[in-house]
Amino acid sequence: MPTHEREITAPVDLCTPRGRLDPRAVGWSRTPLHTTALPRGRGRRKKWEYWCVLTPTHLVALTVADLDYLSLTSVYLLEYGGVETGRSHLGPLGHGVRLPDTLNAGPTTALGPVRARITPGPDGDRLRFACDTPRGRLHADLTVGLPEGHETMNVVIPWSPTRFQYTSKHTARPAHGTVRLGERTLDFSGGWGVLDHGRGIWPYDTLWNWGAAAGVTDSHTVGLQLGGRWTRGTGLTENALCVDGRLTKVGEELQWDYDPDDDSSPWWIRSPSGRIDLVFTPFHRRLDRTDAGVLVNDTRQCFGHYTGTVRTDDGTEISVDGLTGFAEHVHMRW
Repeated sequence: MPTHEREITAPVDLCTPRGRLDPRAVGWSRTPLHTTALPRGRGRRKKWEYWCVLTPTHLVALTVADLDYLSLTSVYLLEYGGVETGRSHLGPLGHGVRLPDTLNAGPTTALGPVRARITPGPDGDRLRFACDTPRGRLHADLTVGLPEGHETMNVVIPWSPTRFQYTSKHTARPAHGTVRLGERTLDFSGGWGVLDHGRGIWPYDTLWNWGAAAGVTDSHTVGLQLGGRWTRGTGLTENALCVDGRLTKVGEELQWDYDPDDDSSPWWIRSPSGRIDLVFTPFHRRLDRTDAGVLVNDTRQCFGHYTGTVRTDDGTEISVDGLTGFAEHVHMRW
């Protein structure tokens, strides 16, 4: 069903001084405009940075999160049809990680078995991390550019005055750099960066879908940003297209049709208006299950290719032909 979404064009605070959602913050923007400092001591506060850098042959993902009562740092490397490795670390009470209150307000750092640093700059972000994995020592030094005028999907999802989420989703950002696994070096030149920056106060039990992809198709640079389930009933979505750096906001809840227990069956992702009509065909599935008492995570993330059509604000229909990306089904109790 379509939603009614207000575009925000001026800076705004996410919270009131007492930590409740500021009604003026509810809406979406083409660039990050929200200041997102969250109150401490509520037990439901979530802050994270998730980066995935994709190439036609391999990808790497980095997560640094402060979940109020736990910290999480995770890295994951996949060579399509080949090596899969990574490492995750949980720390008590957010120990070992530091995230700025607001996007681009400072570096994100993680200490411990998985060391990481995300450094924002005027032209993009530098991602560095190092850890030991079952397949050897893993090092990365990557740069994800932010071309001038490149638009992003920024939205506040309002469940209630005390439960809300600000997310800044970036797609089709050009990337380069290297990842070393033992004595081998993987080149990420010509890659694409996808960012999920989140700040919010969450309900305990949540289910969501998320999909993203980027690349050149039909003579356009296209980024797909697709969400589902967690935004239902709020009047807003996180759905958008980024075509040649220009954002098209899709104010509709998407229809997701898939079997989360089947490694290879396709996913159909469509909007009721037909603006998005895509098939996602997986070539690899990553399962991540954690039961740490208060935190229970069941993530089923598939990597694969998107095909189909999308349509921009000006009515241009673009053929999507084999864009590399991912789609996921996540159930969190946190």
